[in-house]
Amino acid sequence: MHQEINLQRMRSMSHMLLEMAGGNFTNRIQRTGEDDELEALVMLMNMVAEEMKESVFHSGFINPHHSYRNLVQCTFILDEQFVIKSYNTEASVLLHLTPDFLTDKLFENLLSEESLCLWDCLAQEILLDPNYNCMVQLIFVSQNKLLVPVYCSISRLTNCAMILISCVTTVVEQTISKSVMITPESNTLRFVLSRPSDILMIQNVYDYILNHLERPLPSVKELSCTFGTNENKLKYGFKQLFRTSIYQFYTTERLKKAHLLIEQTLIPLKSIASMTGFKTYPNFSKGFKKYFGYKPMDIKRRL
Repeated sequence: MHQEINLQRMRSMSHMLLEMAGGNFTNRIQRTGEDDELEALVMLMNMVAEEMKESVFHSGFINPHHSYRNLVQCTFILDEQFVIKSYNTEASVLLHLTPDFLTDKLFENLLSEESLCLWDCLAQEILLDPNYNCMVQLIFVSQNKLLVPVYCSISRLTNCAMILISCVTTVVEQTISKSVMITPESNTLRFVLSRPSDILMIQNVYDYILNHLERPLPSVKELSCTFGTNENKLKYGFKQLFRTSIYQFYTTERLKKAHLLIEQTLIPLKSIASMTGFKTYPNFSKGFKKYFGYKPMDIKRRL
C-alpha cells in the first residue's frame, strides 16, 4: 500500500514537470504530510512553480499568439444538493477531464482535502441564504492528481434554486504558430517597447480591461495617463503584443462574457447587455450577431 502511494506521488511529480515544461506553472502537488525525501521534492517543486509563475507573468514574457489564455472563465452550475448539473467547456479543460465526466458529480469530489473543510462551511451558508454571494479560494484536483488553486465566485441564482460557481484562471494551449515568446530583448519590440517595464505596463492595461468589462472603455489618452505612458506606445504596443487593438479586444471580451452568461444563466438578455457594458440592447444584439453569426436570443439556455 505504501509503495502504491509513493508511485502515485512520483506520477504526480512527473505530470507536474511535463506541465511546467509546457509553460503551465499554475498547478501544485498535493502534500501528504510524510517526512521523507519525496515530500521534500514535492515542496521544492511547488516552490519552483510559484517562482516561475511570478517570473513569467510579471517580468515581461508574453506569447502574442495566445498560448497563455489568461483569465479564462470556468463555470459550474449546481443544484441544492451541490451536484454538478452543467458547466462550460473551460471547466473540463482546466481539470483535464473529458466533457461528460463532470455531469451529476458532487462538486466536493473535485476539491482537495485542504478545501473540503472550507467547502463544508460554505455549503451550510449557501443553503441558508437565498442571496448568497462570496469570493473564496478553492483548490481543485485535476485528473492527473495535480492541485489547481483558483479564486471562485459563489452565488445563488435569482428565481431558482441553482448555485453558480465561477472561477478565473490561466490555461495553456498549443498554438498554430510556433513563434518564440516575445521577451523584453526581442528585436520586434525595439521601436515601440524598449524596456521590460513597458511590457509590464501593457500587461497591466490588458488586466485592467478584463476586470472592468461592465464599464465604458476609457479613451487611449485616459488609459495612457492612468498607466503613466504615452498614447502611441500604449496603442501600438498593445496591438504588437496581443495582435488586436485595445477597442477590439474590449469589445470581443464583452461579447464572450455575454455569451457565457446567456448560456449558463437565466438572467434577462437586456440585463446581460447592461452587465457587459452595452448602453442599449439593439447595439448589443447587432454586435453579438456580427461577431458570433447569430443573435443572443438564438442561444439555447441550458437551464
